[in-house]
Amino acid sequence: MTLTTENILLISSLLLFAGVIASKTSGKTGIPALLVFLGVGMLAGSDGLGGIMFDDPNLTQFLGIISLTFILFSGGLDTKWPSIKPVLWQGISLSTVGVLLTSITLGAFVYWVSDLDFMESWLLGAIVSSTDAAAVFSILRAKSIGLKGNLRPLLELESGSNDPMAYFLTIALTSIIVAPDYNIWEIIPFFFVQMAVGALVGWLMGRMCVLLMNKINLDFEGLYPVLMLALVMLTYTLTDLFSGNGFLAVYICALTVGNGKMVHKKSMMKFFDGVAWLMQVVMFITLGLLVFPTQMLPIIGISLTAALFLILVARPLGVFLALAPFKFSLREKTFLSWVGLRGAVPIVFATIPMIAGLPSSGVIFHIVFFIVLTSVALQATTLPLAAKLLDLALPASLKRKSLLDLELSDEFKNALIELDIPTESPATGKKILELDLPSTCLIVLINRNSQFITPNGQTEIEAGDTLMIMLENTDQETIIKNALL
Repeated sequence: MTLTTENILLISSLLLFAGVIASKTSGKTGIPALLVFLGVGMLAGSDGLGGIMFDDPNLTQFLGIISLTFILFSGGLDTKWPSIKPVLWQGISLSTVGVLLTSITLGAFVYWVSDLDFMESWLLGAIVSSTDAAAVFSILRAKSIGLKGNLRPLLELESGSNDPMAYFLTIALTSIIVAPDYNIWEIIPFFFVQMAVGALVGWLMGRMCVLLMNKINLDFEGLYPVLMLALVMLTYTLTDLFSGNGFLAVYICALTVGNGKMVHKKSMMKFFDGVAWLMQVVMFITLGLLVFPTQMLPIIGISLTAALFLILVARPLGVFLALAPFKFSLREKTFLSWVGLRGAVPIVFATIPMIAGLPSSGVIFHIVFFIVLTSVALQATTLPLAAKLLDLALPASLKRKSLLDLELSDEFKNALIELDIPTESPATGKKILELDLPSTCLIVLINRNSQFITPNGQTEIEAGDTLMIMLENTDQETIIKNALL
């Protein structure tokens, strides 16, 4: 079937519908939604039942970059600084040193077992060096498994911050292969410029987003997410314009926004969670359409060998060496090694050498695709078992609620207090979002001159107001009174 203007909306809606409905079985069977969406795309493709002819890596990469931008932003928005602060350097080490070691180790092995030269093999290793923790958490939630210690925030941080490193390596190595005059030592200053510019622009844009959202006072609440959508894309494009790493900038921006005080923050987080899911479905189905299963048959042996080496040797080596300076038990390092799932990110990155015209790009793309399928199918389905065997799993009854769980929950409040604001209160004249209140408390009602007001973050506190405040527990009452009285 050839895509035309007349049938593209019908096909797109049917593929989205099929992907979402099929994903409903993923939680029960233990198969990640990623695999389901890819399967739908492959079935609809030229080698499948749908017969849709799709062979456009440029369009695939364009859709992939947009999707990854919003997926990274949603992930950063959900990440709480107090949770990741204890494992900050461990996460940075995994997302930089770990990624580099994984790519080199796998590249050397592929060079040994295949006809690819060393730089092409290293490029393949770089493409599949980043992880997809979104698939991990979907399995953990489906099986109601918690993790001991700081393993979960460490996985969150690694998954959000290792894509920029993998992207940088992919771009740099592709440039070296395509342009032989490009010196490998030139990538070192290029790396530091990319990361520094990305981090700086991301932080500045994050601060600007919070300030703009709190000050702009739009007439319609539904426009706030639309404005944030524009700001997210502006963050990526501005960073790229200044030769920075756009993915890192978007993630840092999201961290800054997610940990700041902002109006309509709760609804914004839920909105971007939906956008991230939409982007994942679109990206996975598109990637499935781009793959030609018949072209994978001649390389199944090499692909399977490379996938097993990545899972059993390259990833564990990267994890163990990256975490060597830190105090982690053998069981924790082993589990972190096994959780190194590869998602759609490597498949998107695999389109970069295709667009650059690398002769071996087709072989690399299909090997990468097979590695991703093997990784998800093998590791994701056995992840709950691995957590239990290594004694790192917590039953649902003992799982601790994260700061994000508390912030987004509609049921975490279990105490209600009423406070009268005196004239000399430090809160007088301040907006609610400017008050130094715990994130797990909520001002639900204000009685002002016998008129009841439903407040939001922009509402100013006035002397004589009576506030109805819901708390997580009564222990917070002292903190509230110190801030308001």
